[in-house]
Amino acid sequence: MTTPSDRVGARAGGWASVAIAILFGLPAAAQTGQPASAYKAPVISDTGKLKGPRQPIFFRHDIHARQDQIPCLYCHSTVTISSEPGIPAVQTCFGCHQMIGGSTPSHQAEIKKVRDAWANRRPPEWIRVHSLPGFVRFPHQRHIKVLGTDGCITCHGDVRQMPQVYQVSTLTMGWCINCHVQRNVPRDCTLCHY
Repeated sequence: MTTPSDRVGARAGGWASVAIAILFGLPAAAQTGQPASAYKAPVISDTGKLKGPRQPIFFRHDIHARQDQIPCLYCHSTVTISSEPGIPAVQTCFGCHQMIGGSTPSHQAEIKKVRDAWANRRPPEWIRVHSLPGFVRFPHQRHIKVLGTDGCITCHGDVRQMPQVYQVSTLTMGWCINCHVQRNVPRDCTLCHY
């Protein structure tokens, strides 16, 4: 049996959830008091001509990371502590998109896919864009520690400019060694092959 104080507590908890969702749903500039980016991402109706693989949800890095200025680490939160950057959980996407519905019919359709994935407890099956052979280890946390959080651009290109992510760098052994030579860091084989 619930008491009136239980119902008030539940309502207060519900309001706290809404406040948190609104806070995290705001562009990073609005949260920090910084001026907002003047960039307004174009509406894209023909995704077939974009570089990169077509994903199950058309996730716009140019909207999230450039226009709305959401830091990479908000979604890829494990990159500083793990070898893998991690694909964000649907919960991360839904945290914002339970409140943010999209400004165009095409955006609304993609956001509906996020909401459906959350409701059905089935994460999207993303197509991997950047991959290395199984005998190569790339510890993301070490690279972020040395290059900083903007270091992602070194390998992935400036995804803030990409409506759909595609591979920019070859990520071959020669490409990696060249980067190590330029930065005067060790080139011992066991750094990547272990």
